[in-house]
Amino acid sequence: MAAWTWRFEKTDGTEVQPAVPPEEFPTQGDAESWIGEHWKALLEGGADQVRLFEDATEIYGPMSLHAADA
Repeated sequence: MAAWTWRFEKTDGTEVQPAVPPEEFPTQGDAESWIGEHWKALLEGGADQVRLFEDATEIYGPMSLHAADA
C-alpha cells in the first residue's frame, strides 16, 4: 500500500523540521486535507513550501505555504 507524505522546505529547497508532526497518509486526499488544516502552523514554524510524495515518487511541489498577494 502506498504511503503519502509531505516534505517541508524553506524557499531555497532546504528541508526543515515541521512545526506540526507529520503523518503517513493512506490517500492523496487525506494528505491534502491535513495540509489544508495545518498550513498556517507549518508556515509559522518555519516551512515556506511543501512537496507531496507517494512513497519515493514526487507527485507535485514545491507548493508555497504563503498566501497569494491580493
